[in-house]
Amino acid sequence: MSSEDFEMAPMAFTGNQDYEKKVADKFNQLSSLNVNDKTEQKNGLTYLSWSNAWLEFKKVYPTATYNVVKNPQTGLPYFVDPSVGIMVFTEVEADGLKYSMWLPVMDGANKAMKTEAYTYQVWNKTTKQYENRKVEAATMFDINKAIMRCLTKTLAMFGLGIYLYNGEDMPETVESSTEEPQQNATPVKTRKRKSNDRYDGIRQAINAANSTQELMSLYQQHPEVANNPQILALFTARKEELLNAA
Repeated sequence: MSSEDFEMAPMAFTGNQDYEKKVADKFNQLSSLNVNDKTEQKNGLTYLSWSNAWLEFKKVYPTATYNVVKNPQTGLPYFVDPSVGIMVFTEVEADGLKYSMWLPVMDGANKAMKTEAYTYQVWNKTTKQYENRKVEAATMFDINKAIMRCLTKTLAMFGLGIYLYNGEDMPETVESSTEEPQQNATPVKTRKRKSNDRYDGIRQAINAANSTQELMSLYQQHPEVANNPQILALFTARKEELLNAA
């Protein structure tokens, strides 16, 4: 990728216009699909069933394939850091596009699970005392659930249900009904009210891009952003972040 700004060289990212239009049309088709009737709520988060997600995705990309990334050192489908927890990764490839995503293994309270059980403390305002909460050790069942949720999240990079993730990267707040947040209090994610801005999905995808290649693919999917200085500025800023981090 060139170091030139997106604003200054939009044509550098254009190639086969027919292909770009086809990709853009498919992203718009998937991102505009209402999947609310196929979701469930859990602890303030909205989940789309992986089976429903894959079914809808294959209607648009019938030759699509996915891959669960394995740790090359262990051959297992997850990566462990004893201090912070377990992470899983998935990849999806469709019509020449390839996206990857990651997800931590979490318990029912959205706390990171590890290979061994651990406890954390919260302040109970009623009893005026600290209380211990326990996070059980992760099992293969927990890891399997995380993998399939990660697959659904990867499909969102192509547009399917991407609106469900709006606000996921916003700062977290904590419960205030009976507990006062302390150093290790349980965070509970809240979501901002969804906007009708047609570019919300693109903004989320720009922030989620973890390589300049992914960023360029995203740009190619949306030729219409060439006439939107604000979105182009987001592309440029994210590109600079990725280049500086390399």
